Order: sequence, then C-alpha cells, then structure tokens
Amino acid sequence: MAADNTSVLDDFRRAGALLEGHFLLTSGLHSPKYLQCAQVMQHPALAERLCRRLAQAVAGSAPECVVGPAVGGILVAYELARALGARAIYAERMDGRMTLRRGFAIRPGERVLLCEDVVTTGGSLVEVRDAVSAAGGRVAAVAALVDRTSGRDAGLGMPLTALLRVDVPTYRPDDCPLCREGRPLVSPGRTGKK
Repeated sequence: MAADNTSVLDDFRRAGALLEGHFLLTSGLHSPKYLQCAQVMQHPALAERLCRRLAQAVAGSAPECVVGPAVGGILVAYELARALGARAIYAERMDGRMTLRRGFAIRPGERVLLCEDVVTTGGSLVEVRDAVSAAGGRVAAVAALVDRTSGRDAGLGMPLTALLRVDVPTYRPDDCPLCREGRPLVSPGRTGKK
C-alpha cells in the first residue's frame, strides 16, 4: 500500500480498519486488502478530526449541501457538512439506482459536495452525481476519506480530493488469484461470507 499520508493510515490501523484476506468490494471486484471505514467512523472524535481535515481541503468549493451514498457516505457527509456549515443528505439505492428519498431535495443551482468513505471505481458517486444533477444541483467538488482508484479515472468529471490514497490490487472475479487459491471470499460491507 502506498499512502500519501502515513498518519491517516496509522489512524485506520489503530481503529482496526485495515483488513487483509480475500474481499468482495461493492464494485464486484476482489481484493486482498480492505479499508473498513465503519471501524473508523464508530469513534466520533476520530471521525470528526478526519472529516474536519478533509473539509479544510475542499472548503474553497463553498458547498451548501453535502451528499453521500448510503451506507458508507452517510456519516462522512454528516461530519463534512458539520465542519463546513452546510446541510447533509444522502442517496440510497432504489430499483438498482442511487436516488434522493426521504424528502431530501436539492435546490436548483445549489452547490453540492459529493462524498464517500472509500472510492474504488467511483460507480456509486457517479450515480449520486447523476441524481444531484437531475435535481438541478451543481457539483462543486468530490471528496472521500480513501481513494483506492490507483489513479484510474473514476468518471466523476472532476478531481477527487482524499485524505488517504492507497494502491491495492483489485481483480475481476474470473481472474482472481485469491479465488484460485481457494481463499474464502468475505464481503465486509455486508455480513459474513459471500
């Protein structure tokens, strides 16, 4: 793993958030390492400190609203919004697509910060961006605690600001050396094995 910020990676290690094994990512890809941000976010003081730092990095975008995808982006959106003096909402999957529900709305022209806990392919954030744009919002910036894109274009149309950048291999299920070794596949974002 190559990290831009050793202290953030140390925070993840101390929180028990850096896992090793054979993991199924939300993207459907497999990986030998997993960063479980929920283990970090369960500690309010740590979550506040990390999100405040991330908020400082994107404050110039002057967002009025922070939107993250459920589930991983909910607490990140809340803490970023608190640090930025903005409001926080989230999108959730309905009929296979990220959608604004529960009465959440974006005002036409409202400046929005998209956020996530971990970005690997950017798929969820692209869906949230599309929901925000369809509601008339303007995406001002994109932020995440962890960037796992390894420099790949996540299709967001703007740079991703992250506290931690890690380069961890990912594999398609049909070309996964961990599967060939017979290692059990775990889906830590859900419960138990796949």
